[in-house]
Amino acid sequence: MNTLKVPMLFPGQASQVVGMARDLAEMRGPAADWLARVDDIVGADLTRLMYEGPIETLTETRNAQPAILAHSVAVTLELRERGIEPAAVAGHSLGEFSAAAAVGAIDPARALALVRRRGELMFAAGEQRPGTMAAIMGLSADQVREVCSEVSRDHGSVVLANHNSSAQVVISGEIDAVRLACERLSEAGARRVTPLNVSGAFHSPLLAEAAAEFAAELEATGFQDPRAPLVANVSARPVVRAEELKDGLKRQLTSPVLWHDTMAWLAGGQDASPRAMLEVGPGKVLASLARREHRDLTFLAVGTREDLDGLRDRLAAVVEPAAERKEGSS
Repeated sequence: MNTLKVPMLFPGQASQVVGMARDLAEMRGPAADWLARVDDIVGADLTRLMYEGPIETLTETRNAQPAILAHSVAVTLELRERGIEPAAVAGHSLGEFSAAAAVGAIDPARALALVRRRGELMFAAGEQRPGTMAAIMGLSADQVREVCSEVSRDHGSVVLANHNSSAQVVISGEIDAVRLACERLSEAGARRVTPLNVSGAFHSPLLAEAAAEFAAELEATGFQDPRAPLVANVSARPVVRAEELKDGLKRQLTSPVLWHDTMAWLAGGQDASPRAMLEVGPGKVLASLARREHRDLTFLAVGTREDLDGLRDRLAAVVEPAAERKEGSS
């Protein structure tokens, strides 16, 4: 069986849903074997929470993050079983750990334990230094940065946390500062301002203490060079060395997620621009976001047994003709 190589995207927090990965656990094969190990790795009954809920508990940062990674790894293993491998990878925030596992930069079990700890630290940071986030539609990243800078001078810390697309960014910071920034961004012409139901000010200076503690965990972890390029959140550039990857993961908790530029690199920064990308794990947020800006690409969300059935044939119709054209032109 020939290997199909395609760029893969890995989702971050808010992709969790009750019932996630349950159908994969009922299959025979590498996904079920992996999911059977998850509870022992995290030291908690995480899979029951994934399969049965309740959603309020599953959504807690300390649970949602390892649940999403566990699901993403399960799908990655099933893709490999079907001869589908990553040509390049990127993950949104915690998804960067799923991406690193997919390209062999970190053992999946170690990645799961790290993400569990990351979620615990982020949850605790939100209790110690309360903060929040909000999504902003219809203003440029530069406009949002300018308003955040103005508010931060006199009213507390608020920063641009995620640059998700040309039309959507997310801000993060102290509760009153985020509220005031939202008011001013609405006045500046934002099409929509949506407060997010999160437990803290992620990707902002409010997570500095958590980031320092998590950096020590990362420093004690063995990483390998990725087998395929991993486009880092903090730089939107491909990482091919273990130490560079580790450095980016250390900075990630207090740095913005440069997802818009990450997608631009994946769509056109490689030797041969791809024809398709996969979102690997629960939900289809990243695929839906990308379709609006990269209309020439095929985006497929792969998170269930049904998604996996027939996937290779659907991908081959897009990926293999592109490969044949490249060979014919050389």
